[in-house]
Amino acid sequence: METKLFDDIIFGPLRSRRLGVSLGVNLLPSDFKLCNFDCIYCECGWTDLKKRSKSKFYSVTKVVSLLEHKLINLLEDGVELNSITFAGNGEPTLHPNFLEIINAAIALKEKYYPNAKVSVLSNSLMLHRIDVFLALQKVDNAILKLDAGSEFMFQSINKPLNARSLRWVVDQLKRFNGKCTIQTLFLKGISDGKIIDNTTDVEVGMWLELLKEINPKEVMLYSIDRPTPELHLEKVSHETLTNIANRVINSGINATVY
Repeated sequence: METKLFDDIIFGPLRSRRLGVSLGVNLLPSDFKLCNFDCIYCECGWTDLKKRSKSKFYSVTKVVSLLEHKLINLLEDGVELNSITFAGNGEPTLHPNFLEIINAAIALKEKYYPNAKVSVLSNSLMLHRIDVFLALQKVDNAILKLDAGSEFMFQSINKPLNARSLRWVVDQLKRFNGKCTIQTLFLKGISDGKIIDNTTDVEVGMWLELLKEINPKEVMLYSIDRPTPELHLEKVSHETLTNIANRVINSGINATVY
């Protein structure tokens, strides 16, 4: 599989299915993926624990300076911007100065693009860190991952590298008191010789019960759109995603298919 890594700290803006015109911020190394998940569908490839020990983070000064420079240029060129989005080569909340960077990004957004949003795509595994939790409460869009309804499917799809359980993740998400967005990727296939399918009635039913506990403001549903490290995965049809979304909506939670 050809992996996709971002070479720059600031990238785009890109047209996002979920966020409109989005300027990306990558706080992670440019030459390898840095994450505490090893998701079978991740476009950045597999997580290499040997490289993780060698990781060096960009300084706050460098990130903020490059972000401001890019925003000034976009504004001068008359470019529309809907979101400043923290994503990139793995899990952005692993940066040790995540809160400080988020505070600066919010200030820059207000100065140059007050109608834009600050968004973070996160897997929720760093929510035990108080600075990360506070940062995600401050942003406009805290978009947090929940790809499974059962422990088996969680471990099989997301492969957490720090022994976290699905129950632990859900309990962390409940701390937002509904002020978060859940993103879920649905897929089918085979991984490690096991059948993977989080679209079954049973799996969706368990996932839906977890959503009711979390009570997010919105749920984003999507499927595979790019090459995956696990080669034996299938994209889920739009019809299947729509049927699942309708179940979410019928439970009283907003849901959108992308």
